[in-house]
Amino acid sequence: MKNGKKIAASAALAVALVGGATACDSKYSEPFHDAPRSHQNNNAPMDVVNGSDGFSNLGTKCDHGNRVYVAYHGDEKYAAVAVVPQDPTCDGR
Repeated sequence: MKNGKKIAASAALAVALVGGATACDSKYSEPFHDAPRSHQNNNAPMDVVNGSDGFSNLGTKCDHGNRVYVAYHGDEKYAAVAVVPQDPTCDGR
């Protein structure tokens, strides 16, 4: 009976691991799976600066006259955000 319980537990663990692995997707293919939002008002593309291997990438764009910078590292779960208020290079965009 002990072997039966071990086999059942191993099978359940394998199912959970496979299910969890297939449920996880790249953050690039799962947009807006975060906080609720009312609408998306800036569909303009970002300018992307690719960092050297091992370093974070950087994206920048204008939003209502403010320049927004986002640093991210591949599909990791961390990023950094910085804003330049009323950036003159944004021209009110």
